[in-house]
Amino acid sequence: MKWGSFGVVHIASLLLGALIVLGLYFGLRNASKKVQTAVLGVLSFAGIGAIIYNLVAWGSPIEYLPLHLCSINAILLPIVVFTKNKTVGNMLLVWCLGALAALIVNTAQADFELNSWTFVFYYFPHVLEFGIPILLFALGMIEKHPKYILSTLAITMLIYTGVHFCNLGLNAYLAANNIRNPAGELIQVNYMYSIVPANPLLVLFKQVIPYDYWYMYMIVPILAVYLSIVYLPQILRSKKKQKV
Repeated sequence: MKWGSFGVVHIASLLLGALIVLGLYFGLRNASKKVQTAVLGVLSFAGIGAIIYNLVAWGSPIEYLPLHLCSINAILLPIVVFTKNKTVGNMLLVWCLGALAALIVNTAQADFELNSWTFVFYYFPHVLEFGIPILLFALGMIEKHPKYILSTLAITMLIYTGVHFCNLGLNAYLAANNIRNPAGELIQVNYMYSIVPANPLLVLFKQVIPYDYWYMYMIVPILAVYLSIVYLPQILRSKKKQKV
């Protein structure tokens, strides 16, 4: 059976993902911090397993380097779980949306068979990359604070910029050396979609700002609004204390 896109199976998988995250919350909310850390810590390595799988399974590792947002999220997640780093933890409240988007907008993965390793190493890591950052705050393992809004936006765009230059350098090298994938196609990478938009929203961004790299800055005000909503209770609480 294929996963499909916005069919019954796909929608059921999204509901299952939500149930997995809720199940982890209710299963861990009364557990000790050590147990919470141990469980989420083990689960947080799922994304790294997916990175290794993709590097090996497709016979074209340069096309599957861990330079997409979800892959970088996967690398940072175990570190955050075990260190409780507040700066990175708060940043992952934004980055986890990338994992959610990858599950919802799954057009390129719609042909995945549910009983395949390809599906397993795509679906479950993305569910956990979305859910674990939220659970870290829901379980009180990391403090949520609006002072991290600016660092979240700055670090995110700095990493995006670094990845864009990786794209340019890799593509120049690949073209100069005529390096091709197993299908015989010239390899050109597009990590973090800094060159070619990958979904209708990003296509709209590039219609507004028709330049590689720069068009993605359309996401900054959207993220700023999202973060303002996420931190609204803390912002209101802080203002209330200032008035007292």
